[in-house]
Amino acid sequence: MNTAPAVLGLIAGNRSLPLEFARQARAAGVQRLVAVAIEGETDPALMPLVDDLVWLKVGQLSKLIAAFTRRGVKQCVMAGQIAPKNLYDLRPDLRAMALLLRLKEKNAHTIFGAIADELKKDGVELIEATPWLKPLMPEAGFHLGPKLTAGQESDVAFGLRTAKEMARLEIGQTVVVKNGAVLAVEAFEGTDQCLVRGGGLAGKNGGAVAVKVAKLHHDMRFDIPCVGRQTLETCARSGVSVLALEAGKTLLLERDACERLAVKDRISVMTI
Repeated sequence: MNTAPAVLGLIAGNRSLPLEFARQARAAGVQRLVAVAIEGETDPALMPLVDDLVWLKVGQLSKLIAAFTRRGVKQCVMAGQIAPKNLYDLRPDLRAMALLLRLKEKNAHTIFGAIADELKKDGVELIEATPWLKPLMPEAGFHLGPKLTAGQESDVAFGLRTAKEMARLEIGQTVVVKNGAVLAVEAFEGTDQCLVRGGGLAGKNGGAVAVKVAKLHHDMRFDIPCVGRQTLETCARSGVSVLALEAGKTLLLERDACERLAVKDRISVMTI
């Protein structure tokens, strides 16, 4: 960022992305970080990385907005996921209930897009986190682990076409393939469970190929494709030997750990 805001809000989901974002934002000159943390999701290790941390439950939309407006936050970002099961276990407050009732389709883009609209009504703009996270996005030519075989290269190309179509249909952004057959398509369960399902269908010798993409006109404000150490560990356990990511549109977190795992478990990680 050329001009970092003095005060920035952070809606923090699970895993390490909110922590990585906080570090990158600080390095880029953000002076004050106000974070909203989700009970049962956000890593408490975020606390020393921000200036103010407000805990709330999934569905407490009024409390989320008030956390920012009372602290003078005019811009905020989203970083980290909310576990899919929690989106069905939520107990929405009146403002969240009214929001959900207005939605004909309920997916990540419609729900979080509506939340962005509610924030804007109270003077808080939801912006992309990508300007701060760009150093964590591998560009074209990135590769870890073994060189691909001709068969794997063919599967990557096939998986890319399939994943782009699944993303266009708002089903998911990851597919697992082998020998020109689709083994698993990501849906509501998320990337890791898709890898487990697909890898389990690849046979005792493994060798599945996973491809993760962003969809056309992807709204990066609240849905940044992301993989990290846990993703690589899941690939190793599940028989997935190739993980292909869309260049410049997918975050690779904990890169040093991923490099070690790629070598140790002979997993090819590459951009396409």
